[in-house]
Amino acid sequence: GDSTPLVLMLRPRSGIQQWIAQEAYTLSPSVTVEEYTDIFGNLCQRLVAPAGQFSIHTSATVLTTDVIDEAPGAFFVEVQNLPDTVLLYLLPSRYCESDRFGNLAQDIVDGVQLGYDQVSRISDWIRSSIRHSHGSSAFPLSAIEVNAQQKGVCRDLANHGIALCRSVSIPARLVTAFLYGLEPMDLHAWFVAYVGGRWYAFDPTQNTLRGGQLAVAYGRDAADVSVYHLFDPPAIFTSMDIQMALLNCPTGRDRQKDYSIPRGNPSCYQVINPLTCFSKCEFFIASRRISVQQQSNSIFSVRPLPAAEMHSFQQRLAL
Repeated sequence: GDSTPLVLMLRPRSGIQQWIAQEAYTLSPSVTVEEYTDIFGNLCQRLVAPAGQFSIHTSATVLTTDVIDEAPGAFFVEVQNLPDTVLLYLLPSRYCESDRFGNLAQDIVDGVQLGYDQVSRISDWIRSSIRHSHGSSAFPLSAIEVNAQQKGVCRDLANHGIALCRSVSIPARLVTAFLYGLEPMDLHAWFVAYVGGRWYAFDPTQNTLRGGQLAVAYGRDAADVSVYHLFDPPAIFTSMDIQMALLNCPTGRDRQKDYSIPRGNPSCYQVINPLTCFSKCEFFIASRRISVQQQSNSIFSVRPLPAAEMHSFQQRLAL
């Protein structure tokens, strides 16, 4: 049978809020993988899945923060003073038609201090005006579609927030990620806005910002941050099971003394899907297994790590 080209984004990168300490990437059967960095800084893997059964197992140990930075009152950055690399996130894009939301955006932020407070008001408005409905859209919705339907999944609400921010000249971009404690557990998305000289996170689906975030990909909107792209002949994505649990880890002075950590307080999380567990203070991206069956009907599925294998793995990595 024919083989299927894939472009994947299964490797999170280190940054201010997270540190990738260890990772593994296993393919069965083994095939050639080429990795490149896209224009948004995401690590992308190119490969061709052979006909028949094909699995990908990725794991990474990630140190992340349990407090997300907030900055009420952070100043608005005038367009002429924005870094060159940020200007891209002011423009309309596939799912964020910011040129169509000028009047609505101005009404939402009327009387609010320029900058961070405007974005906070936009996020609050979406939370109160657009219903977050898990599983309500199988495909990404544009900001116009979300505004018309008055509901959407996390990705759709983030697209809407981005469009509104750009309408008032605040750069914004979308994040695909994992979030500890999310119910039901799944891939998650929020947006970040550039105010006060840096990026800050906003999540219209959550009443308060929560730690335990693991960012996987950044982009202009949902079109740029898919964790996999399939090309003809297609493999069909059928399911994804994600589990995430907080691990025991050092605290206080010991934590600060023993580790080189990103900004904020590191927390230890175990994610059974794309993250792996490391001893001490880490994020566990354990066992993402993607099975691609390319016969008469193509299958693209994800299975969790078997309990017995997980127990053995935890024993080996115990503090």
